[in-house]
Amino acid sequence: MTPLEWMEALAVGIGLAGAVSYACYRSWIIFVLLVVPAVVVVPPYMRSMWQKKRLRQLEIQFKEAIQLISASLSAGLSVENAVASAGRELELMYGPEGMMCRELAHMVQQMKMNRPVEELMVEFAGRSGLEEVDNFARIFQIAKRSGGQLVPIIAHTVQIMNDRYQVKEEIRTLTASKQFEQKVMNVIPFLMIVYIDNTSPGFFDPMYTTAAGRGIMTACLAVYLLACWLAKRILDISVAGG
Repeated sequence: MTPLEWMEALAVGIGLAGAVSYACYRSWIIFVLLVVPAVVVVPPYMRSMWQKKRLRQLEIQFKEAIQLISASLSAGLSVENAVASAGRELELMYGPEGMMCRELAHMVQQMKMNRPVEELMVEFAGRSGLEEVDNFARIFQIAKRSGGQLVPIIAHTVQIMNDRYQVKEEIRTLTASKQFEQKVMNVIPFLMIVYIDNTSPGFFDPMYTTAAGRGIMTACLAVYLLACWLAKRILDISVAGG
């Protein structure tokens, strides 16, 4: 995470602590007590979200890179030249700072130092954290070292990757509206409290000034957090590797 991302995550954590303390307790003491766990829990959670987003972008770029490599191999280029050609093509789409552009440029530099391309592909798979990259790197390494028919093997692997990617995109499309509805429902309880406070001042005072009221609000907060967690688990659908 960059310093700017850390600042954003900390701001979100403090904001959530403020929203919860206002909606459930109306106490500065509770706010101070909530800030500490919020700034501990929220940054790793947001880092995980950003990581998933970057992995998705890397997956898209890797799929396009492999398709370009496969097309170049079918045209008769060597593996090394196919990798270099794919890097040049991707730079036109994502610029030199694209994730796969940097990786392919690194591979080209290392190949000039007589390092085998299959070894570089395996190293990239270890850095990427993507199952698709790891599977492809293993298949590519075996086919390259065994002297098998590299072109049809890569073409078949690319087809399998495309099928999996299409399934993932269909799942994302089908769940996109539900995920948006979940985000809206997560905010509604806080908006309702603000609305009632402004239209009927003092309506919630018993909830913040009595032990029973604070107990009820704590129970409501626990149910709310459980509902958010269950909704996220239900909508978090993954495609198992094959």
